Amino acid sequence: MINTELPEQTESTADDRVERIVAAGPGGALTVAGIATALVVGMWFAFYLFVFLPRGALQ
Repeated sequence: MINTELPEQTESTADDRVERIVAAGPGGALTVAGIATALVVGMWFAFYLFVFLPRGALQ
């Protein structure tokens, strides 16, 4: 029982599931990339506003 082969129907069902997942697109990856980008931009603005501007112009 451990080494029995999967029936063809199960294999095609798995292939269909993979096709549906791929067809849905990279929504999660784009969401994570967007959140990471927003965090980096937010940290840059925070640094600029709270560290760089209060120091003033260096001579």
